[in-house]
Amino acid sequence: MAILVYAEHDNKELKKATLNTVTAASKIGGDIVVLVAGLGCEAVAEQAAKVAGVSKVLCASNAAFEHQLAENVAKLVVSLAGDYSHIVVPATTTGKNFLPRVAALLDVNMLTDVTAVIDAETFERPIYAGNAIATVKDTESKKVITVRTTAFDAAAAEGGAASIEQVSAGEDAGKSKFVGEELAKSDRPELTAAEIVVSGGRALASGENFTKYIEPLADKLGAAMGASRAAVDAGYVPNDLQVGQTGKIVAPNLYIAAGISGAIQHLAGMKDSKVIVAINNDPEAPISQVADYFLEGDIFTILPELTSKL
Repeated sequence: MAILVYAEHDNKELKKATLNTVTAASKIGGDIVVLVAGLGCEAVAEQAAKVAGVSKVLCASNAAFEHQLAENVAKLVVSLAGDYSHIVVPATTTGKNFLPRVAALLDVNMLTDVTAVIDAETFERPIYAGNAIATVKDTESKKVITVRTTAFDAAAAEGGAASIEQVSAGEDAGKSKFVGEELAKSDRPELTAAEIVVSGGRALASGENFTKYIEPLADKLGAAMGASRAAVDAGYVPNDLQVGQTGKIVAPNLYIAAGISGAIQHLAGMKDSKVIVAINNDPEAPISQVADYFLEGDIFTILPELTSKL
């Protein structure tokens, strides 16, 4: 049994999500082959070859894969799929974009957001915004899976010595083209990979208050900054900071929620954090049910005091 893991990267660096996905694949059992598709991505392939547990790396360097367009990547994965019993992909924007197309082209089921592997055919995944866990058995000959990376530890980035094989398969499907992108630039850690996250909610009341109260605390802690959906919908911060079921799923060592009531949608995105600290003036707020530490009080008083004492 061989497992194909699709690598998350930016043509320069292997993303941590790939390491978590390799761990998930290792629990299935079998040889793990990592596919690196991009343009000029040889350095990424070399990084993937060093990951513990990887037996082989396929490097597909082609202009058609430079921007990870779903139509092009799906054709590549389908052309390689015959040799693998499982196709495992991080449940990231890229993975969730192309993998449904792969499943449709292969005419098989797709398992999404897997959080635990029971055996090669049986998996767990959250439903109802994480309020219930479904155990799913897939008996098809080929399993197509996205995994919630926060549910699995990262594989060791060093220690492996996999072979690298160049792949010439794949081409431009001609159905879409890359026009441009605007990337948010920040000195803070990436939200989904950060060890500490400081999030603010609608109670902050404005974008200026995020800058005044949340950013200094995040900078002191070397943390990423997040927000609730309510704060994003109100226009206080960009939507790439949204934590929750329809935003980003995070599981840092420390999650600080300031002025966040704890709606189910938000809890689904952060309740797997190792330590949760909630700051709220309502002791009955739903977030108190998942918080390890609950500090009752006015966030506009507590946050500056907390920041000053760090």
